[in-house]
Amino acid sequence: MTITLPDDPVLTEMGESEILLDLACGAYAAGHVSRGVAARMAGLERHTFDQALHTRRIPSYDEERWEQDLETIRALRSL
Repeated sequence: MTITLPDDPVLTEMGESEILLDLACGAYAAGHVSRGVAARMAGLERHTFDQALHTRRIPSYDEERWEQDLETIRALRSL
């Protein structure tokens, strides 16, 4: 996929990697993509992308994930 942006000095100063990270964070925050897809969009490892989300104060841990983690803990305790 190719995205064409206007030739603006501000965008040139930001650089491609920063623009990709901003797009990925925005797409994740809007609920358009998962964290994994957003990390790939930004060209980052998941952990590094999670750090970027944290820096931008974008929550990456929601109630659904909490419930899944609780289910996993319960299942492991019963082993």
